[in-house]
Amino acid sequence: MEQNQLDRETFSCSICLDLLKDPVTTSCGHSYCMKCIKAHWDEEDQKGIHSCPQCRETFIPRPALKKNTILAALVEQLKKTGVQAAPADHCYAGPEDVACDVCTGRKLKAIKSCLVCLASYCEKHLQPHYDSAAFKKHKLVEPSKNLQENICSRHDEVMKIFCRTDQKSICYLCLMDDHKGHDTVSAAAERTERQRELRVRRENIQQRIQDREKDVKLLQQELEAINRSAAKTVEDSEKIFTELIHLIQKRSSDVKQQIRSQQETEGSRVKELQEKLEQEITELKRKDAELKQLSDTEDHNQFLNNYPSLSALSESTHSSSIKIRPLSYFEDVTAAVSELRDILQDILRDAWTNISLRLTEVEVLLSEPEPKSRAGFLKYSCKITLNPNTANSYLALSEGNRKVTWMNQPQSYSRHPDRFTGCSQVLSRESLTGRCYWEVEIREDVYVAVAYKNIRRAGRDECGFGFDDKSWALICYLNSFHFGHNSICTSISGPVSPRVGVYLDHRAGILSFYSISETMTLLHRVQTTFTQPLYAGVWVGLRGSAEFCKPK
Repeated sequence: MEQNQLDRETFSCSICLDLLKDPVTTSCGHSYCMKCIKAHWDEEDQKGIHSCPQCRETFIPRPALKKNTILAALVEQLKKTGVQAAPADHCYAGPEDVACDVCTGRKLKAIKSCLVCLASYCEKHLQPHYDSAAFKKHKLVEPSKNLQENICSRHDEVMKIFCRTDQKSICYLCLMDDHKGHDTVSAAAERTERQRELRVRRENIQQRIQDREKDVKLLQQELEAINRSAAKTVEDSEKIFTELIHLIQKRSSDVKQQIRSQQETEGSRVKELQEKLEQEITELKRKDAELKQLSDTEDHNQFLNNYPSLSALSESTHSSSIKIRPLSYFEDVTAAVSELRDILQDILRDAWTNISLRLTEVEVLLSEPEPKSRAGFLKYSCKITLNPNTANSYLALSEGNRKVTWMNQPQSYSRHPDRFTGCSQVLSRESLTGRCYWEVEIREDVYVAVAYKNIRRAGRDECGFGFDDKSWALICYLNSFHFGHNSICTSISGPVSPRVGVYLDHRAGILSFYSISETMTLLHRVQTTFTQPLYAGVWVGLRGSAEFCKPK
């Protein structure tokens, strides 16, 4: 196999990559198919200089070619062995591939492009770039179809210069006319500079990707917590309602049993009295029959003789001993059960209102409008204290950690991962959710902000309030207002005041900044979606201070 491979390489034309046909050998020692080298030199006729496709040796004038009979005989002998030099189909260039510029006929795929030659080469035709010292300084890159874009359309020269003034690539001839006096550097130097910028941008993007992935993970955990809580609440509520249903069923069964028991007791009493009355009626009827018989006797003596023998009547049941209950006897029970039903309905209605309010708390909060007056905002006022572990070393806290002041000298804070190291800013201890309102008394240049806890702590612009997507800041600078978020700064018109009010409706995604004086003036409102709890924060400039004060 190795010998066959050697034969293929030795007796193959470097232009068509097939076994040599009518082989000819140039004075530099390289062999080609006669048809292939003639076609190659025909293309070079206009230049007047002909070269070897492999070593690039030039010939003036065009050499005459004669068939190499010894080499032809060797090739014929090789053909008889059945060895073929044609490459596999997958080595040929398709419509989407970069083709070798040297191959004739069916072209092979290029494996490299040369930025100096402005040509692409297959493995065979690339070999001179590795073997010859003349090509050592050539720049090889991955195969490219856009090599001609490196050629100046006006001067047909390679563009190796970058014009910073016009932000375009140019050739050295362009530098002499249209771009004379412009700020120009080599394309390589400009690439190095932009590569550095690109690396920084990539680092920022990668950091944002990591932050977003963390946010997605937090949201996924939140979703799982919501689902777990909902499932457990459904299970618990079903259990409680089942217990309530069983309790009501038990009470219903008890009432039914008591009614039946009372029914049986009262029925037995009535039946007993009924039997007694029926016996009395029977006896009275018998007595009545005797009296009638005696009354019908016509013999006076017999009547008088039998009259004293009549037995006395037994004591009669007095009607007052029969207490006939009204028909509403059990209806009192019905009324009592009905009253219980009404009570339960009231309880369930009140309880359901409470449950419904808890279930729809988010919708209720979102639907409630923003307060219209300062008194309305004060209902949501919250106490803000600053976290010393987050304070930049040039900031001093006072007034129970409610005031922060910029200092000329660094403070003796201990090292802490939450501390801002590049920006003179600080965050609150309290996390903010729901509806919150607070006011800040400011002096000199101050940023009044809110931020997520995972805002970056190191660097300058990277962690500054308003310069990333994790913070929102009202910038009070040089007696003017701006709003900053995600490095986008917007100018704001409004009355400048030493006191700023901040209203946050976390669930509704509303953040508003107000200028507080005798009146309350809206400076800027944000409508977004907050995915994490927020923390109040301030950035303090030179000689500046900020105090979270009690609204009054």
